[in-house]
Amino acid sequence: MLTRTAYGCAPVAWLIRCCVKCVWLTCCKPDSRSVALRGRDREASRSPKHNATDVRPGLPHRLGMAPVGTTEFLSSACTLSFVLRSFYVESPRNAGGLDNEKDRLMAQQAIVGEKVGMTQKWVDDKVVPVTVVKVDPMRIVQIKTTERDGYTAIQVTYGTKQAKKLNQPEAGHFAKAGVEPGKRLVELRLDSVDGLEVGQELTVEQIAAGTKVDVTGTSRGKGFAGVMKRHNFGGAPASHGAHKNHRKPGAIGQCAFPARVFKGMKMAGHMGHEQVTTQNLEVVESDAERNILLIKGAVPGPAGGVVTIRNAVKLVGKGA
Repeated sequence: MLTRTAYGCAPVAWLIRCCVKCVWLTCCKPDSRSVALRGRDREASRSPKHNATDVRPGLPHRLGMAPVGTTEFLSSACTLSFVLRSFYVESPRNAGGLDNEKDRLMAQQAIVGEKVGMTQKWVDDKVVPVTVVKVDPMRIVQIKTTERDGYTAIQVTYGTKQAKKLNQPEAGHFAKAGVEPGKRLVELRLDSVDGLEVGQELTVEQIAAGTKVDVTGTSRGKGFAGVMKRHNFGGAPASHGAHKNHRKPGAIGQCAFPARVFKGMKMAGHMGHEQVTTQNLEVVESDAERNILLIKGAVPGPAGGVVTIRNAVKLVGKGA
């Protein structure tokens, strides 16, 4: 996959124009005499050895172009390659064949837990607000690889669940892996699955104290909300002629043209209950005995919500 370099900021049209000009000057080699002279002057300027058989047939003949040899063609190809590589370089992160830009930066460690709530902790004579996340030991149920699935990930479960409460597909999936059934199945995308195997147990020790993490959860659902709450609209005037439209959205489009409402118009609707990721949070404490993780700051979702904790993607991209 090709990515832009720091100095490759020229428009694509300008780059294409340069490439076409490069091929034209190197491959086609326009004959300046034929272009500058017309009619009898052109015939008079020909040397005795120059005849029609020396000119390429078809369109190049009408334009007065000279033939091109193998050496000149290879020279033009090298020149064109140099122009392209000066603006585009191959990214080393895509050596594995990943086509999606988001798939470049994955986590090195990832765990799943349940949000308990918030509290505070003294750190270096300062009170730090922290979110308590309960991380039960996880069991690997399935390992996904690039060769078979197109990406690398692990499927884990945690907790326990009675066998009679499982449907047949779930029971067969756990039986095939030889893993005790858990509350739910969660897939965690990783950079590499080397050293991991089905049935292996992962604990909160995967994330050490002081690590920067990204926490993903489902935000609180707010139900059906109006535009002032959902999109921070200012509303209509509170007095001076405003008649029962204080919190209404106002106009949402035109009349006869275009006679429709544009997609994406900010209007009232369902608010919340979306996947939210908070980046670059610091792990204050990782307690393996009580299976809890203390994360500085707020974490998306209500108490009891499932959250995924992984290495900070921005720091992974910097090689941290």
